[in-house]
Amino acid sequence: MGNSVDSATEIVSIQNLSFSRGDRKIFNNISLSIPRGKITAIMGPSGTGKTTLLKLIGGQLYPDQGSVTVDTKNVHQLNRADLYTLRKRMGMLFQSGALLTDLSVFDNVALPLREHTSLTESMIRSLVLIKLQAVGLRGARDLMPNELSGGMARRVALARAIALDPMMIMYDEPFTGQDPISLGTLVKLIKEMNKTLGHTSIIVSHDVEETIGIADYIYVLSDGKIAGQGNPEQIRNSDSEWVQQFMNGYADGPVHFHYPAANYNKDLFEI
Repeated sequence: MGNSVDSATEIVSIQNLSFSRGDRKIFNNISLSIPRGKITAIMGPSGTGKTTLLKLIGGQLYPDQGSVTVDTKNVHQLNRADLYTLRKRMGMLFQSGALLTDLSVFDNVALPLREHTSLTESMIRSLVLIKLQAVGLRGARDLMPNELSGGMARRVALARAIALDPMMIMYDEPFTGQDPISLGTLVKLIKEMNKTLGHTSIIVSHDVEETIGIADYIYVLSDGKIAGQGNPEQIRNSDSEWVQQFMNGYADGPVHFHYPAANYNKDLFEI
């Protein structure tokens, strides 16, 4: 399927990418582009390789064929030092939040600044408070992770992800397991931060309504291919039966309710 993102404005370009785990083909010659400064969603049911795609973009996994370019740099041709430098410009919000349990909220957010900069503690303090203020949790700076609700933990993880002012943030299933209020807060935060901070956002998700409500452009993955792509309106009106089944949550369609099996009567009565 063709690409509609102008190459001059793209921050990520994936060309003819194939990737397998053992005998299973996760991606089969896919190409897609992520526009700079926009919110792009990678959608599809569990097991379609959405998180794997983030790891390929970050250089944690190597493709079997094809290329992944981030900010004009071919990720898998970089040496270790250059890849490390590039990764510092990518924020990552893990599904679990991945906060360090023995560090306070303040110290979790301060960690990237202490590890990757030579800023004074006074400057780090100011930056941490600015990031926590941005996610509404400056008052929670002295709490430990086990004192946070799931929604608060996800927001602290977001503050940590933006600590180094990355050019791009990758969200791995950010809405999973959130109560309605926390979910609404996260949706609002992602949208506002993308706009005010000028980030590029990549959201990997199977939560249809939340994602389609804030995405500028959407790719829907299925069976190692791009089943559909376009802006939210184009995706909602897609003529692909598979995309319609996924977006509307139909129990049956191209993805069958029943896993392939022998004839039911023969199987049941051992005929």
